Amino acid sequence: MDKLDKAILNIVQRDFPLEPDPFAAVGERVGLTADEVEKRLVKLKESGIIRRIGGVFDRETLGWEGTLCAARVPKERMEEFVSTVNSLPGVTHNYLRKYDYNVWFTLLAPSRGEIDAILASLRQSTGVDDIIDMRPIRTFKIDASFNL
Repeated sequence: MDKLDKAILNIVQRDFPLEPDPFAAVGERVGLTADEVEKRLVKLKESGIIRRIGGVFDRETLGWEGTLCAARVPKERMEEFVSTVNSLPGVTHNYLRKYDYNVWFTLLAPSRGEIDAILASLRQSTGVDDIIDMRPIRTFKIDASFNL
């Protein structure tokens, strides 16, 4: 990762341009073309330095509900379960763990009722019944941006 990669990452973490060609705007700030910025970001993603580029929304400000879930998924159902969870539009994170509850994911939806319905559908469609729904009592926000 060179100085230009670091400059690009500093911009996209905190100040991603909300305009028709955001990569051109980033490029203007660091002296590259939009194509060069995109290629660098793809390379950073492929190398595992970044996972994704996307918005992070404050669910409370939007009036949405959220939950952290832990599921006990049998090995033979793992691929189907993970694929199904990853396809849900409200899932922001999905992690494998080395514990009895081996899949953990976060889920956002417009209401508690919708979260309940999504989890019921997930249980029914995958046959995985042991999913713990751990809704927050209090929210703590951690800033995970880094000055590179």
